[in-house]
Amino acid sequence: MNHEGRLILVSNRLPVSVVRSSNGVEIQQSSGGLVSALLPLLKSSGGCWIGWPGADYDAEIESELQRESSAEFHLQPVFLSQSEKQYFYDGCCNEILWPLFHDLQSRCNFDPLYWSSYLEVNETFADAVERSARRNDFIWVHDYHLMLLADCLRSRGVRSRMAYFHHIPFPPPDVFEKLPWRAEILRGLLRFSTLGFQTERDRRNFFACLRRCLSGVQIKKIGARFLVSVEGRHTEAATFPISIDYERLACDSVSPEILAEADQIRRDFSDRKLVLGVDRLDYTKGIPERLIAFRTLLEQRPELRGQVALVQVTVPSREQIPKYQECKIAVERLVSEINGAFGGPGWAPVTYIHRSVPYNRLLALYRAAHVALVTPLKDGMNLVAKEFCAARSDEQGVLVLSEFAGAAVELRRGALLVNPYDFEGVASALHEALRMPEFQQRIRMQAMRRMVQGSDVYRWCKNCCGQALFRDQFQVAAQSA
Repeated sequence: MNHEGRLILVSNRLPVSVVRSSNGVEIQQSSGGLVSALLPLLKSSGGCWIGWPGADYDAEIESELQRESSAEFHLQPVFLSQSEKQYFYDGCCNEILWPLFHDLQSRCNFDPLYWSSYLEVNETFADAVERSARRNDFIWVHDYHLMLLADCLRSRGVRSRMAYFHHIPFPPPDVFEKLPWRAEILRGLLRFSTLGFQTERDRRNFFACLRRCLSGVQIKKIGARFLVSVEGRHTEAATFPISIDYERLACDSVSPEILAEADQIRRDFSDRKLVLGVDRLDYTKGIPERLIAFRTLLEQRPELRGQVALVQVTVPSREQIPKYQECKIAVERLVSEINGAFGGPGWAPVTYIHRSVPYNRLLALYRAAHVALVTPLKDGMNLVAKEFCAARSDEQGVLVLSEFAGAAVELRRGALLVNPYDFEGVASALHEALRMPEFQQRIRMQAMRRMVQGSDVYRWCKNCCGQALFRDQFQVAAQSA
C-alpha cells in the first residue's frame, strides 16, 4: 500500500455486473476503457471502489463481492432499497437531473420526494465512504448522482482530499436556475477539493451558474486551472475531456476475426454503403431525430434508395421510466414507417438492433461502416465517436457528429459537424459523407485518430487526479494496457 494514501473511487455503480444462473451468483467485470484505466490504479494504490451493484441486497452477492476483492483492492457495495431506486435513481437522477442537465427541462418532474431521497442516498454513500476511507486517502467521486457527497462527508469532519468529475453536460444559468435546489447543489459541489468538467463550455456554464445563484463569487485563473472562492470555500476547477483506451481498440480492431466479420457484414448488406448509429435508448441521443434525417435523405435523394442502409444499434436503458418508454415507441414507429415507405425486395433502409452488441461485433460494425452517425441532442462527451476513430486503422470512414456532443470540440477538424435538430442539414451532411473521396476521408480520419491517441483514457486519469502520489501508478497502468 502507498504510505501516502489509497484511492477511494465512488460512483453510482460498481464496475461489475451481477449475473444469476442455476449455479448461483456470478460477478462479471464491466467492460470499457474507464474501468480498464481505473482498476490498475486502484490495485496499485490498494484502494477501494464504492457503488451500487445493480441488485437488491443479497448475502450471496455481498459474499461474492468480497471474494472478487483482493489484497490489492476492495469492492464495497451500497445496496439501495426499492423506494430509493424509485425516488433517488428513477426519480431525482433520471426525471430531474438528467433531463435538466441536458437542456430538456420540459421533461423534468420536480417532485420534492425525489429530492429528499437524493439527500438520503448521498448520506448512505457517505456512510460507506466513512467506513472505508482513511485519513490520507484520495476520494474521487463520479457524476451527478453524488454531487452532495463531499458536503455529507465534510459535515462529519472528513478532511481528506476529494475530487469530483462531472460526466454529463453542465447547463447554462437560464436552465439550471429552474432547479428548486440549485443553491444546495452548487454549495455541495464547492465542498470538493477539485471539480472536473468535460468541456470548456461546461466549466463556463458552472461558473455562470455560481455567479447567478450565489453571491461574492471570486474566480482566479492559475495556469490551466481555476481557483473558485465562494462563501469562504475554495475549490479548484478545470476541464478534463474523458476518452477511451485507444491502443486496445486500435489493436483489437485489426485482428483477423474482426476483419473477417466486417467483410461478412458488408456482404450481408450486398456491399451497400452502411451508415451506423450506436446508442443507449435515451431521448438525449437524438435517435428519432436521426431517423427523420435519414428519411429526409431518402426523400431528397431517390438515387440512394437501395444503395445505402442505416444500421441502428440501440441498447435498452431505463425502460421502467415513462419518457424512455415513449422514446422506444417513437423509434420503433419511425423504423417501421421508413422501411414501409422506402423498402423493397432484398433491401430494408433501416436495420434496427434493440439489444446490447458484443464487443467484437461492435468493432466489426465500426470497421464495416462507411459513415458513423453520432447525433445526440446533448452529450457530455460521447465515446462512440472516439471508438469509431480508434477502430479505423484503415483511415477510411466518415464521422457525422452533433455539434452538441462534447467530442465535437476535439474532433471538429475531422468530423462533419451538424445540428441534430436540422433534419435537412443532417441529410445534406450524410450525402456529403457518402460521396466523400477516399483521400479526403483519410485526411480527416488521420486528424481525429491523432487527437484520440494523444488524449486517451490513461492521460485523462492522470490529468484529472493530478496527484503526485499517484504519478507512478498512472504510468504503470498506462504501460500495462
